[in-house]
Amino acid sequence: MQAQIEIGFDQLVQLVKELPVKQWIKLKKEVEEEQVVSGDAGLLAFLLTAPTFNEKQLEKIAQTRKEISEWRKD
Repeated sequence: MQAQIEIGFDQLVQLVKELPVKQWIKLKKEVEEEQVVSGDAGLLAFLLTAPTFNEKQLEKIAQTRKEISEWRKD
């Protein structure tokens, strides 16, 4: 059986400040690990939904690179 309670942010901060040092370190580690995981997931989601170039745009980029290379040779 699980119980859920609603507490305000200020109350949460106060509770965390009252934790013993070992529990504080454990909590901090858990929170930081969760942030890294969700950060990686966010990046992956962004990359999978990001816009991509079409063939015409890729050809234009290649042509521009070629022209810049030729310009640098002069």
